[in-house]
Amino acid sequence: MKSFFAKYKLFAIVFLCLSAVIMYLFYNALQPTKMLPVYQPSMVDPTLVDSTLHYKKKYHKIADFSLTNQNGETITQDDYKDKIYVADFFFTTCPTICPIMTKNMGDIQKSILEDDEVMLLSHSVTPAIDSVPQLKKYALEKGVVDRKWNLVTGDKKHIYELARKSYLAVKTDGDGGPYDMIHTENFILVDKEKRIRGFYNGTNPKEIDKLLEDLKILKDSYAENP
Repeated sequence: MKSFFAKYKLFAIVFLCLSAVIMYLFYNALQPTKMLPVYQPSMVDPTLVDSTLHYKKKYHKIADFSLTNQNGETITQDDYKDKIYVADFFFTTCPTICPIMTKNMGDIQKSILEDDEVMLLSHSVTPAIDSVPQLKKYALEKGVVDRKWNLVTGDKKHIYELARKSYLAVKTDGDGGPYDMIHTENFILVDKEKRIRGFYNGTNPKEIDKLLEDLKILKDSYAENP
């Protein structure tokens, strides 16, 4: 009996290893591929959605925009063509949540610095204050890398309409007038088709970790379906 087992010992080991590999591959094949939702206005807190969009259930995309960055360059969706990006809304003189958000966005920048597929976009909600020189000063202080991260200013109503009707990021009170002021901690993940794929609290480190995990899932989905 001992001689029988000795004779087939190598075969048994190889067979068990091969069986384990096959089981592992079979198990992975049965696991559903992780996919991120495509957010529509009807899926979002109604207080963050313009009343004209409350019942929109499909085809929502970020509207075209034309803004000016920290270098005085005009930034449009052409600059984000075929890019995944993370967007937020801030102002340079904010003493509360914005410094935390900017720090966390800076951490995201470090993670994507060599990734040509991903960019960042921060909109000033006080464009009258955040001139190009002010944005440039802020960018230098915060370590903004120009090729990865645009801080943009422009027409206030245009920016506020983007926040409320495109990014679904802030309450819809006000019309972008001189006394209208938005303040939101939301980071928004946008895919290459200009669709919203995730919302995250930009002041919460765990939410930033979740954003980076979701970013990988989104990137993998493009790799699987180029």
